[in-house]
Amino acid sequence: MTTVNIDQYNQYMENDWISAEDALAKLSIKPQSLYAYVSRGLLRSQADPNDSRKSLYSHHDVRALLERKRRPRGRADVAAAAISWGDPVLESGISTVRDGQLYFGPDLAIDLASYATLEDVAAKHWAVSIAASDQPSFPIPSASTAKARGYAFLADEASNGTPSLGRTLDALANRDGVRLLSGFADAMIGARHVGDIHTRLQAAWQLSDADGDIIRRALILLSDHELNPSAFAVRVAASTGPPLAAAVLAGYATLNGPRHGNASSLAMQFLTDATQTNDLGSLIGQHSRLGGYTMGFGHALYPAGDPRAINLLGALNMPPKLAEIITETEHMLGHKPNIDAALSAMAMTLNLPKGAPFCLFAISRMAGWLAHAMEQVASGQMIRPRANFVPR
Repeated sequence: MTTVNIDQYNQYMENDWISAEDALAKLSIKPQSLYAYVSRGLLRSQADPNDSRKSLYSHHDVRALLERKRRPRGRADVAAAAISWGDPVLESGISTVRDGQLYFGPDLAIDLASYATLEDVAAKHWAVSIAASDQPSFPIPSASTAKARGYAFLADEASNGTPSLGRTLDALANRDGVRLLSGFADAMIGARHVGDIHTRLQAAWQLSDADGDIIRRALILLSDHELNPSAFAVRVAASTGPPLAAAVLAGYATLNGPRHGNASSLAMQFLTDATQTNDLGSLIGQHSRLGGYTMGFGHALYPAGDPRAINLLGALNMPPKLAEIITETEHMLGHKPNIDAALSAMAMTLNLPKGAPFCLFAISRMAGWLAHAMEQVASGQMIRPRANFVPR
């Protein structure tokens, strides 16, 4: 029987942590790949006790990753692994997830959420100074739902827009970007109001200034999220040089799936059902059989908790029963609430109209989609991967 010396073991564990620079050098990777390993649970990290701004990384995990890299892998295997929550597949300066936090450029998203407007963050995402100050005016599509009006607006703009290929970033941002961000918001709202987008939503939904500020916060937190499915769809479309409206229409169509932007409607249904039952455990069992993030808890990039959800929920004065449901569900599942649960809780707390979470998601994400489209156009690269043919 082997005896473990606890003091030696603790000393070993203390010495097991290395700096980011050492980890990058040993693995011969870029910082983005290091953060991807952490987010996928392949590499443990902890705060540096001597400098809280830095992180340390498990030397043991680095050695395991090196051993894994030494195993022969075909190019097809590498590409396939990168498609689903894998290593970064293209370069972008818009946003990234690092050490469990969402960054917009060098800034924490949660810091910007304390004061910025969606228009401010759009300019940051687009890397331009917005010159246009007048609010563009468009006919409001006549469709009866916000979702349908969003499709109608973007389809019309896509069919009449100017191709993006060969145009400068300033021209794309100040002519097309401002027009699309503002016009899409009005289309989703279904009426025209003046001011910043969060004040238009506040007026349309007849909210107090305090509640309108929570809407502003949500718009910032949702404005971009790295290379998610809808952002990637935008970039694929934009890489062929169509009007920006056509590229973001691809993103909007992708957002409509229940595994992406429409996950908020499933989370809303769960929380609504939970307020009407005395058997939360059975309800969780019913929803969990649907698979995925159907209740709005857990996120692959945030094993310690979605910072967007933490920030938004912290700004809400939720009804006690709703707050209790969220806490109990977290304990039962072992997963913390993600942004879909937070959006749903916000909609219930502020008594927002049906479909408001998706509406907010789409309006805010338009700022990020436009950034990805412009960045892709500026790169001059067309996205055209190869398929691994498998006979049927």
